[in-house]
Amino acid sequence: MEVADRRALAIKRVKEEAAACEDCLRDFSLFTTNARGEATTLFVQSWTPVSVKVSGRYSDFAKQLNANGFKVIGIDSIGHGGSDGLHAYVDSLDDAVLDVKLVMEKVLAENTGLPCFCFGHSMGAAVLLKAALDPVVETHIRGLVLTSPAIGIKPAHPIFPVLAPIFSFLLPKYQLSAANKKGVVSTRDPEALLAKYSDPLVYTGFVRIRTGYEILRITSYLQRNLRRLRVPFLVLHGSADAVTDPEGSRKLYKEASSTDKSIKLYPELLHDILFEPERKEVAEDIIEWLNKRMQG
Repeated sequence: MEVADRRALAIKRVKEEAAACEDCLRDFSLFTTNARGEATTLFVQSWTPVSVKVSGRYSDFAKQLNANGFKVIGIDSIGHGGSDGLHAYVDSLDDAVLDVKLVMEKVLAENTGLPCFCFGHSMGAAVLLKAALDPVVETHIRGLVLTSPAIGIKPAHPIFPVLAPIFSFLLPKYQLSAANKKGVVSTRDPEALLAKYSDPLVYTGFVRIRTGYEILRITSYLQRNLRRLRVPFLVLHGSADAVTDPEGSRKLYKEASSTDKSIKLYPELLHDILFEPERKEVAEDIIEWLNKRMQG
Protein backbone atom coordinates (compact mmCIF):
# COMPACT_ATOMS: atom_id res chain seq x y z
CA MET A 1 0.00 0.00 0.00
CA GLU A 2 1.07 3.58 -0.63
CA VAL A 3 1.76 5.83 2.37
CA ALA A 4 -1.40 7.92 1.86
CA ASP A 5 -3.58 4.80 1.76
CA ARG A 6 -1.94 3.27 4.83
CA ARG A 7 -2.26 6.51 6.78
CA ALA A 8 -5.89 7.01 5.80
CA LEU A 9 -6.70 3.47 6.98
CA ALA A 10 -4.78 3.95 10.24
CA ILE A 11 -6.65 7.20 10.96
CA LYS A 12 -9.99 5.58 10.08
CA ARG A 13 -9.36 2.78 12.57
CA VAL A 14 -8.48 5.18 15.38
CA LYS A 15 -11.66 7.17 14.78
CA GLU A 16 -13.79 4.01 14.69
CA GLU A 17 -12.28 2.79 17.96
CA ALA A 18 -12.70 6.24 19.51
CA ALA A 19 -16.42 6.13 18.77
CA ALA A 20 -16.78 2.63 20.20
CA CYS A 21 -14.57 2.86 23.30
CA GLU A 22 -16.35 4.00 26.46
CA ASP A 23 -13.48 3.53 28.89
CA CYS A 24 -10.62 5.10 26.95
CA LEU A 25 -9.83 8.11 24.80
CA ARG A 26 -8.38 7.12 21.41
CA ASP A 27 -6.39 9.69 19.49
CA PHE A 28 -3.55 10.05 17.00
CA SER A 29 -1.00 12.63 15.96
CA LEU A 30 1.46 13.07 13.12
CA PHE A 31 4.99 13.63 14.40
CA THR A 32 7.31 15.23 11.86
CA THR A 33 11.08 15.13 12.24
CA ASN A 34 13.91 16.50 10.10
CA ALA A 35 16.55 14.32 11.76
CA ARG A 36 17.30 12.54 8.47
CA GLY A 37 17.88 15.80 6.60
CA GLU A 38 14.38 15.71 5.12
CA ALA A 39 10.92 15.88 6.64
CA THR A 40 9.66 12.47 7.78
CA THR A 41 6.25 11.93 9.34
CA LEU A 42 5.55 9.25 11.95
CA PHE A 43 2.07 8.07 12.89
CA VAL A 44 1.65 8.11 16.68
CA GLN A 45 -1.49 6.89 18.42
CA SER A 46 -2.66 6.86 22.02
CA TRP A 47 -5.00 5.05 24.38
CA THR A 48 -5.80 7.06 27.54
CA PRO A 49 -7.90 5.49 30.34
CA VAL A 50 -11.04 7.38 31.35
CA SER A 51 -11.85 5.04 34.23
CA VAL A 52 -9.81 2.32 35.85
CA LYS A 53 -11.60 -1.01 36.13
CA VAL A 54 -10.10 -4.42 35.55
CA SER A 55 -12.27 -6.41 33.17
CA GLY A 56 -11.82 -9.63 31.25
CA ARG A 57 -13.69 -8.21 28.27
CA TYR A 58 -10.56 -6.38 27.06
CA SER A 59 -9.08 -8.34 24.18
CA ASP A 60 -6.84 -5.56 22.92
CA PHE A 61 -3.61 -5.30 24.91
CA ALA A 62 -3.58 -1.49 24.96
CA LYS A 63 -7.07 -1.48 26.43
CA GLN A 64 -6.01 -4.06 29.01
CA LEU A 65 -3.25 -1.66 30.03
CA ASN A 66 -5.80 1.17 30.12
CA ALA A 67 -7.95 -0.95 32.43
CA ASN A 68 -5.04 -1.01 34.86
CA GLY A 69 -4.51 2.75 34.70
CA PHE A 70 -1.75 2.94 32.09
CA LYS A 71 -1.79 5.47 29.27
CA VAL A 72 -0.44 3.93 26.06
CA ILE A 73 1.43 5.66 23.24
CA GLY A 74 2.20 3.67 20.10
CA ILE A 75 4.60 4.52 17.27
CA ASP A 76 4.40 3.17 13.74
CA SER A 77 7.99 2.78 12.54
CA ILE A 78 9.06 4.18 9.18
CA GLY A 79 7.65 1.99 6.42
CA HIS A 80 4.95 0.59 8.69
CA GLY A 81 1.34 1.48 9.50
CA GLY A 82 0.48 5.14 9.01
CA SER A 83 4.07 6.41 8.92
CA ASP A 84 6.07 7.58 5.90
CA GLY A 85 8.15 5.26 3.78
CA LEU A 86 7.88 2.37 1.35
CA HIS A 87 5.95 -0.46 2.98
CA ALA A 88 8.29 -2.66 5.06
CA TYR A 89 11.41 -0.92 3.76
CA VAL A 90 13.98 0.14 6.36
CA ASP A 91 16.97 2.08 5.08
CA SER A 92 18.61 2.01 8.50
CA LEU A 93 17.30 0.75 11.84
CA ASP A 94 19.45 3.45 13.43
CA ASP A 95 16.83 5.85 12.04
CA ALA A 96 14.14 3.88 13.86
CA VAL A 97 16.19 4.06 17.07
CA LEU A 98 16.45 7.84 16.67
CA ASP A 99 12.69 8.07 16.05
CA VAL A 100 12.02 6.26 19.33
CA LYS A 101 14.24 8.73 21.18
CA LEU A 102 12.58 11.77 19.59
CA VAL A 103 9.02 10.58 20.21
CA MET A 104 9.93 9.57 23.77
CA GLU A 105 11.31 13.06 24.41
CA LYS A 106 8.02 14.57 23.22
CA VAL A 107 5.87 12.15 25.23
CA LEU A 108 7.87 12.74 28.42
CA ALA A 109 7.55 16.52 27.99
CA GLU A 110 3.77 16.17 27.61
CA ASN A 111 3.39 13.80 30.58
CA THR A 112 5.63 15.34 33.22
CA GLY A 113 6.03 13.28 36.37
CA LEU A 114 4.61 10.05 34.99
CA PRO A 115 6.88 6.98 34.99
CA CYS A 116 7.77 5.68 31.55
CA PHE A 117 7.69 1.99 30.63
CA CYS A 118 8.50 0.93 27.08
CA PHE A 119 7.17 -2.09 25.18
CA GLY A 120 8.58 -3.60 22.01
CA HIS A 121 7.90 -6.75 19.99
CA SER A 122 10.27 -8.60 17.64
CA MET A 123 12.17 -6.04 15.52
CA GLY A 124 10.58 -3.27 17.59
CA ALA A 125 12.04 -4.84 20.72
CA ALA A 126 15.50 -4.82 19.13
CA VAL A 127 15.11 -1.14 18.23
CA LEU A 128 13.96 -0.37 21.77
CA LEU A 129 16.87 -2.26 23.29
CA LYS A 130 19.40 -0.30 21.27
CA ALA A 131 17.71 2.98 22.25
CA ALA A 132 17.82 1.95 25.93
CA LEU A 133 21.61 1.55 25.75
CA ASP A 134 21.85 5.34 25.41
CA PRO A 135 22.69 6.70 28.91
CA VAL A 136 20.34 9.66 28.40
CA VAL A 137 17.40 7.42 27.47
CA GLU A 138 18.25 5.06 30.31
CA THR A 139 17.62 7.76 32.91
CA HIS A 140 14.05 8.29 31.69
CA ILE A 141 12.87 4.66 31.55
CA ARG A 142 11.37 2.88 34.55
CA GLY A 143 11.41 -0.45 32.73
CA LEU A 144 11.29 -2.37 29.44
CA VAL A 145 8.88 -5.11 28.36
CA LEU A 146 10.18 -7.10 25.40
CA THR A 147 8.25 -9.83 23.61
CA SER A 148 9.99 -12.18 21.15
CA PRO A 149 12.90 -9.72 20.72
CA ALA A 150 15.01 -9.97 17.57
CA ILE A 151 18.27 -10.59 19.39
CA GLY A 152 18.91 -13.91 17.70
CA ILE A 153 17.80 -14.61 14.12
CA LYS A 154 18.29 -17.76 12.08
CA PRO A 155 18.34 -16.73 8.38
CA ALA A 156 16.31 -18.88 5.99
CA HIS A 157 19.55 -19.68 4.13
CA PRO A 158 23.12 -19.55 5.51
CA ILE A 159 24.33 -17.66 2.44
CA PHE A 160 22.06 -14.67 3.16
CA PRO A 161 24.27 -13.04 5.86
CA VAL A 162 27.25 -13.33 3.50
CA LEU A 163 25.58 -11.76 0.48
CA ALA A 164 23.25 -9.34 2.30
CA PRO A 165 25.77 -6.46 2.66
CA ILE A 166 26.50 -6.54 -1.08
CA PHE A 167 22.95 -6.82 -2.36
CA SER A 168 21.72 -4.39 0.30
CA PHE A 169 23.90 -1.79 -1.40
CA LEU A 170 23.05 -2.79 -4.98
CA LEU A 171 19.33 -3.65 -4.69
CA PRO A 172 18.14 -2.35 -1.30
CA LYS A 173 14.40 -2.40 -2.04
CA TYR A 174 14.32 -5.71 -3.89
CA GLN A 175 12.01 -8.31 -2.33
CA LEU A 176 14.00 -11.49 -1.82
CA SER A 177 11.93 -14.66 -1.63
CA ALA A 178 14.95 -16.69 -0.47
CA ALA A 179 15.11 -14.60 2.71
CA ASN A 180 11.64 -15.75 3.78
CA LYS A 181 11.11 -18.81 5.93
CA LYS A 182 8.48 -20.78 4.09
CA GLY A 183 5.63 -22.10 6.17
CA VAL A 184 6.59 -20.24 9.36
CA VAL A 185 3.48 -19.57 11.44
CA SER A 186 3.47 -16.84 14.09
CA THR A 187 0.45 -17.99 16.16
CA ARG A 188 -1.54 -21.17 16.72
CA ASP A 189 -4.80 -19.19 16.81
CA PRO A 190 -6.36 -19.52 13.31
CA GLU A 191 -8.56 -16.43 13.75
CA ALA A 192 -5.66 -14.26 14.89
CA LEU A 193 -3.54 -15.54 12.01
CA LEU A 194 -6.29 -14.79 9.48
CA ALA A 195 -6.81 -11.31 10.94
CA LYS A 196 -3.09 -10.57 10.72
CA TYR A 197 -2.61 -11.64 7.12
CA SER A 198 -5.82 -10.06 5.86
CA ASP A 199 -4.89 -6.68 7.39
CA PRO A 200 -3.71 -4.26 4.66
CA LEU A 201 -1.45 -2.51 7.18
CA VAL A 202 0.46 -5.75 7.78
CA TYR A 203 3.13 -6.41 5.15
CA THR A 204 2.89 -9.97 3.85
CA GLY A 205 5.33 -9.81 0.94
CA PHE A 206 8.91 -11.04 0.70
CA VAL A 207 11.57 -9.40 2.84
CA ARG A 208 13.23 -6.37 1.25
CA ILE A 209 16.98 -6.93 1.10
CA ARG A 210 18.02 -3.79 3.00
CA THR A 211 15.42 -4.47 5.70
CA GLY A 212 16.67 -8.03 6.17
CA TYR A 213 20.26 -6.84 6.31
CA GLU A 214 19.40 -4.15 8.87
CA ILE A 215 17.75 -6.75 11.10
CA LEU A 216 20.88 -8.91 10.93
CA ARG A 217 23.02 -5.86 11.64
CA ILE A 218 21.09 -4.78 14.74
CA THR A 219 20.97 -8.32 16.14
CA SER A 220 24.74 -8.56 15.72
CA TYR A 221 25.18 -5.23 17.52
CA LEU A 222 22.93 -6.29 20.39
CA GLN A 223 24.68 -9.64 20.79
CA ARG A 224 27.93 -7.72 21.40
CA ASN A 225 26.43 -5.10 23.73
CA LEU A 226 23.84 -6.83 25.94
CA ARG A 227 26.06 -6.39 29.01
CA ARG A 228 25.62 -2.61 28.70
CA LEU A 229 21.89 -2.78 29.47
CA ARG A 230 21.11 -1.53 32.99
CA VAL A 231 17.40 -0.72 32.70
CA PRO A 232 14.95 -3.04 34.54
CA PHE A 233 13.31 -5.38 32.06
CA LEU A 234 10.93 -8.26 31.51
CA VAL A 235 11.59 -10.42 28.44
CA LEU A 236 8.98 -12.92 27.25
CA HIS A 237 9.41 -15.52 24.52
CA GLY A 238 7.67 -18.60 23.17
CA SER A 239 9.92 -21.65 23.20
CA ALA A 240 8.59 -22.73 19.78
CA ASP A 241 9.24 -19.36 18.11
CA ALA A 242 10.66 -19.98 14.64
CA VAL A 243 10.97 -16.29 13.70
CA THR A 244 13.25 -15.01 16.47
CA ASP A 245 15.43 -17.34 18.51
CA PRO A 246 14.44 -17.80 22.19
CA GLU A 247 18.15 -18.28 22.92
CA GLY A 248 18.55 -14.56 22.26
CA SER A 249 16.23 -13.80 25.18
CA ARG A 250 18.12 -16.23 27.40
CA LYS A 251 21.37 -14.52 26.43
CA LEU A 252 19.87 -11.11 27.23
CA TYR A 253 18.75 -12.29 30.66
CA LYS A 254 22.14 -13.84 31.39
CA GLU A 255 24.39 -11.02 30.18
CA ALA A 256 22.49 -7.77 30.89
CA SER A 257 23.85 -5.73 33.79
CA SER A 258 20.34 -4.82 34.98
CA THR A 259 19.87 -5.70 38.65
CA ASP A 260 16.11 -6.00 38.13
CA LYS A 261 15.55 -8.46 35.29
CA SER A 262 12.96 -11.16 34.63
CA ILE A 263 12.40 -13.75 31.92
CA LYS A 264 9.30 -15.76 31.00
CA LEU A 265 9.56 -18.62 28.52
CA TYR A 266 6.29 -20.20 27.41
CA PRO A 267 6.40 -23.83 26.21
CA GLU A 268 4.91 -24.36 22.74
CA LEU A 269 4.08 -20.69 22.13
CA LEU A 270 5.07 -19.21 18.77
CA HIS A 271 6.28 -15.73 17.78
CA ASP A 272 3.22 -13.52 18.34
CA ILE A 273 2.70 -14.46 21.98
CA LEU A 274 0.07 -11.76 22.57
CA PHE A 275 -2.03 -13.36 19.81
CA GLU A 276 -1.62 -16.95 20.96
CA PRO A 277 -4.48 -18.88 22.65
CA GLU A 278 -2.62 -18.22 25.94
CA ARG A 279 -2.59 -14.45 25.34
CA LYS A 280 -4.50 -13.76 28.57
CA GLU A 281 -1.77 -15.41 30.66
CA VAL A 282 0.93 -13.46 28.81
CA ALA A 283 -0.88 -10.13 29.26
CA GLU A 284 -1.45 -10.84 32.95
CA ASP A 285 2.25 -11.61 33.44
CA ILE A 286 3.18 -8.28 31.84
CA ILE A 287 0.64 -6.26 33.81
CA GLU A 288 1.66 -7.92 37.08
CA TRP A 289 5.30 -7.01 36.40
CA LEU A 290 4.38 -3.40 35.58
CA ASN A 291 2.16 -3.00 38.64
CA LYS A 292 4.88 -4.26 40.98
CA ARG A 293 7.31 -1.68 39.62
CA MET A 294 4.70 1.06 40.00
CA GLN A 295 4.28 0.11 43.66
CA GLY A 296 8.03 0.08 44.15
